[in-house]
Amino acid sequence: MPDWRPLIVRREDGFPRIMGVLNITPDSFFEDSRSNNISETIKIAESMIRNGADWLDIGGESTRPGANPVKEEEEISRVIPVIRELRKRFPKVGISVDTRRAKVAALSLEEGADMINDISALSDQNMINVVKQSDCCICLMHMKGLPENMQNNPQYDDVVMEVRRKLNEKVSLLLEEGINQERIIVDPGIGFGKSLEHNLLLLKSGREIIPLSNIKLMWGVSRKSMFSELLGRIEARDRLAGTLGIAAMSKLKAVDIIRVHDVAEHADLFRAMSSLEDL
Repeated sequence: MPDWRPLIVRREDGFPRIMGVLNITPDSFFEDSRSNNISETIKIAESMIRNGADWLDIGGESTRPGANPVKEEEEISRVIPVIRELRKRFPKVGISVDTRRAKVAALSLEEGADMINDISALSDQNMINVVKQSDCCICLMHMKGLPENMQNNPQYDDVVMEVRRKLNEKVSLLLEEGINQERIIVDPGIGFGKSLEHNLLLLKSGREIIPLSNIKLMWGVSRKSMFSELLGRIEARDRLAGTLGIAAMSKLKAVDIIRVHDVAEHADLFRAMSSLEDL
């Protein structure tokens, strides 16, 4: 397993680390991110790593707006064989498991995963114990509601303040159990119980949502439905330009990790931007 600590810190040029999305599901919102067998997943992962991915994020349950949960055993059967094979073939890449379930997280860590990407921010009470018993890092994401209902007219008085407060509560639970804050990453949860205005305010706020300075920041904006309202791009396949536009601001906002479907395009963007700064 790699030392994941350098992989959750921004690159030397200030741009974020790139996390490539691998959905082992039949129903994730962006069709090109789906994979239904190990051999196909390995090919996609190899391409992502070659093109600049520092992380691979493996998910076995779609959490798009309106999605229904899958059974735990189904999620396990989807992600565990993939994580096992990826760890064997790619010993230097960071592997993240995108799950809300402590059992799935624990089994994934046993197979070599380095990060738990918990969109529900510890809704499973056993998740803290899983983190305590390992040396992994964990990303806590803010979500208002559940995937099946989170976009039903979400309301906030002050979205930045409320997201910060909720994430602080969750981070405090980990700190109280002795988890070092340097293992913790937070994600504002763009598109998870937020309107377009909420999303834009959170992106503009950058690190204001982080309760402590040593905690890292992750953004997940790739091809999300906010670009339908913002740019009129109804289909996910048409949202790459908007995604890259937001990604271009990630250095200014001091983002540590950016979770994307299109690794090569983001790596090219950061390389091109960095080249101008070097002149």
